[in-house]
Formats: sequence, structure tokens, C-alpha cells
Amino acid sequence: MSDLLRSIREQMPGLNPKEQALASFIADHPQLVVRMGITELADQSQTSAATVSRFCKNFHAGGFSGLKMQLATELALQPAADSYQDIVAGNTLESIVSAMEANHIRSISDTSRLLDPKLLEQAVAALRCAGQIDIYGVATSGVVAQDFYQKLVRIGKRATAFSDPHMQVTSASSLGEGDAAFAISYSGETPETIDALRCAKERGATAISLTKFGPNTLSALADIPLYTSSLEEGMRRGDMASRIAQLHVIDVLFTGLISESFDDYVPKLELSYQMVKKYRKEKGR
Repeated sequence: MSDLLRSIREQMPGLNPKEQALASFIADHPQLVVRMGITELADQSQTSAATVSRFCKNFHAGGFSGLKMQLATELALQPAADSYQDIVAGNTLESIVSAMEANHIRSISDTSRLLDPKLLEQAVAALRCAGQIDIYGVATSGVVAQDFYQKLVRIGKRATAFSDPHMQVTSASSLGEGDAAFAISYSGETPETIDALRCAKERGATAISLTKFGPNTLSALADIPLYTSSLEEGMRRGDMASRIAQLHVIDVLFTGLISESFDDYVPKLELSYQMVKKYRKEKGR
């Protein structure tokens, strides 16, 4: 199942009846939809052109033509293995290695297809210009937030990462125009992370989100929404593939920052490396 189709199925229970009917038709007949006009799809799904247009907007497709293009692309690129491999009792270590490799490669590949170059450029620009960068995330997303924080500090960016809900909002309240807040949540519905980003946005900071693809509260709140693939249905056991997908986006942003301001950031990156090496050596570590 493609990322768009997966997201449609995941979000279907929360849609209104007309949108549910449309979602069901698209999920069941994606190959037909890519060859239909908007009026034909509305007739076949017993909805309306207005419902189709609203549906496309909610799923970030950029209109009906964008939805068809995304469906066609994802169907063409869809791997032979249609689902992520879950944890199975009694697997050999050899088979586990193969399964994890396949899951991680697919999570990165699926996520790369969802990354909008324009939104990535906006995110890199906001991070580059920010006087202060707050990074929010709890649980596994908190681990990803810490990874991004460590990267930014190495190039001299003023950044902080918080998993504690009170500290998230406390720090967000001190932000202002010219700052940035980066909120990470796979579901996009983590209440603490939503509160922190809302507070940062109220204070005038640029709000950036990283969530799974599809409609969710956090991405709707953000000025710059970024997405990972919708995955791990029924396999919420360590958030493995979703973590890899989030880290992939973080690495893209970090590399984009350095590439765009190479002469500014590379010397700082080298200096941080040399200083850590020096003091570890002095202490015999």
C-alpha cells in the first residue's frame, strides 16, 4: 500500500460520511482514480466535486491533479513487499537482520518521496536565520529531538531540546520573532508537543512540524509542515521504522544547512570535533 493510500485508510474513521465514501473508493480503486476526471470521481463515489477538492486539500495533494499524480507515482514505485515486516516469535538473527534492513530502507525511500523541496528550503532558511531554535518531542520523538539538538550545537546554532512538557512550554514562551520551533510527533497528535508549538507560534516564532503523512493537528498548526511516511500499522513495538524515517529528515535538514552556508558551518563543525578529540585525549579516554 502506498503512503497516500495508507494515510487515507488510517484517517478514514475520522472523516465525515461523504469523505469516508470518497476515501473508500480511492483506496479500493487507485488505478481507476488516476484515469478519472474530478466529476467522474465524484459521480462514482456518490459525492461531489466540492468534496473531492476539500479531500485533496486535507491530504496535502495540492488539488485533484496533484492527488492523481501522487497516486500514479506511488503506485509505480510501490515495492513488491506491501507491508513492513513485524516482530515474529522464533525468528533467526539472520532473518531479523534482513527484515530490519528492508524496513529501514523502505521507510527512508517512502519518506524521501514525500519530502517537498519547497518546504525543505523554507525549513532550512528558517533554521539558518533563527536566533534560537527550540526542538520538542516526547518518547521516541524526544530521542530524535536530542539527535537534532546535538547536530545543531556542533555548528554553533543556539538550540535546546525538551521532552518535559512543562519545560517545552516554558522555553516556548521565551521565543519571539526571528526564532524557530521544531516539533516532532509521529502521530501529530501528541498533546504536549502541540501545546509547545502553539505557544511558540503565539510568541511569533516560525513553527516547523515533523509528523507522519496525512491530516493531523500538529502539521495543521505549523507554518512549515514536513512529513515522514505513514507506516508501522500494528507494529508499534519500539517505533523502529518511524524513528529511522524521522532521523532521515533531520539528516537532510542538517546537511542542507551546512551545504547552503558551507564556509560558515564547516569550520565550526571541524572545531567542535577537534576540541572534543583534544579533551578526550587529555583525560585518556
